[in-house]
Amino acid sequence: MSYRYETHLHTCQGSACASATGAEMARAHLAAGYTGIFITDHFFNGNTAVPRGLPWRERVNQFCLGFEDALQEGTRVGLQVFFGFEYNYHGAEFLVYNLDKQWLLEHEDVDRLSPRKALALFRQGGGFVVQAHPFRERDYIDHFQLFPRDIDGVEAINAANIGPEGKLMNQRAFEYARMFQLPVTSGSDSHHIDLLYGGGVEVPGKMETPADYLQWMISGKLKLMGE
Repeated sequence: MSYRYETHLHTCQGSACASATGAEMARAHLAAGYTGIFITDHFFNGNTAVPRGLPWRERVNQFCLGFEDALQEGTRVGLQVFFGFEYNYHGAEFLVYNLDKQWLLEHEDVDRLSPRKALALFRQGGGFVVQAHPFRERDYIDHFQLFPRDIDGVEAINAANIGPEGKLMNQRAFEYARMFQLPVTSGSDSHHIDLLYGGGVEVPGKMETPADYLQWMISGKLKLMGE
């Protein structure tokens, strides 16, 4: 038996570009056959829905509303919900897992660090980092930025990279991972309940913590969805 997990999704409580609440995302993914989801809203240096002028504690509290909403609903309906966030540096984006709200509260202005310092801090704190859609081409991205020595894995399949151009973006991500011998994973990057891209991973057992995801990724036991 395998279990399906969505590793990359956004809520309107934390991401300005999303339209669904955490609770709505939880119900939609349960209906789509997922065992669990990771909420990875855009952090303060990305397309956040949180006003940047607020004090740090208030910003963190608001940022976590999407996750907390999804967790409450997931507990009610039987869907596992894990916390993450998507850190941004001038278009280069990183999915950060295995940290929590308390860690963010204790690391004020982490969004203002240089990327290598921030990624090192995440990992020193027990987190792990996956570079999201490293070869995505958009108007707001003027060049690719790769950080192979500062990450734990590569999102080689971003299911929102659709069409021939999207397939090429994902192929490049696979080549990047092979070149630097990095583990690969998949995520949907979903922002709306009526547009779930079918990405994520299948694993041989239920995840107890995000660390299980890392271990399966390193061991190559993930079945990548969304191809």
